[in-house]
Amino acid sequence: MPVPVQFLPDPLPVEPLAMAAGWLELARSRRDQPNPNAMVVASVGAEGQPSARVVLCKEIVVDPGYISFFTNYESRKGRELEAHPRVALVMHWDHLYRQVRIEGRVVRAPAAESDAYFRTRPWQRRVGAWASAQSSPVGSRAELEAAVVAVARRFDVPVPGPEDAPAPPGLGDHIPRPPNWGGYHVYAEAVELWVEGESRIHDRARWSRTLIAGHHPAEPPRVGGAWQVTRLQP
Repeated sequence: MPVPVQFLPDPLPVEPLAMAAGWLELARSRRDQPNPNAMVVASVGAEGQPSARVVLCKEIVVDPGYISFFTNYESRKGRELEAHPRVALVMHWDHLYRQVRIEGRVVRAPAAESDAYFRTRPWQRRVGAWASAQSSPVGSRAELEAAVVAVARRFDVPVPGPEDAPAPPGLGDHIPRPPNWGGYHVYAEAVELWVEGESRIHDRARWSRTLIAGHHPAEPPRVGGAWQVTRLQP
């Protein structure tokens, strides 16, 4: 059932992430698309060239204001984020007529958080995380499948098949998180909320705040001031 278009409130909220989190939760509850938490992550390479890919947003934490996702730290995105810890994110829901854009600073999630999330993953995905050297060249599909078989043997589990296939309780629980796999927190510096309007007269607003980088890459940034907000032309 279509969702009625609801424009941004007037006056605008003092902070944007609570509304963004509500939109994400609505998209998850409606299940209008297979991955309602699909999110584009754009990073920057050594020569300044941008690259973008889709990951899954796991959480929007309103206070202190970050978005979390998980990936291989040695993938192209991981290498770029380590070298240039600035990122842009986009979530778009056609059925809800809404979009969220976020720009911010990225730091690795604490190891304990990455461990806890990895334990929730199906055992097949745990095997895959060990088998894949994400973004590295591979000679053939057969070579990749052989790596999966080798990891399954190493951890004494079956070769992964469909995730919905019956499996004994606890299968694969002993497979630990690979050291090169884990989470990132994107601390939002700017957030734009967008609602589709008739005749392309959309409703847009942008919030921004100052973040002060930590003294080392693993330290979360500090908030340097309150959110500032303005409506934008469509």
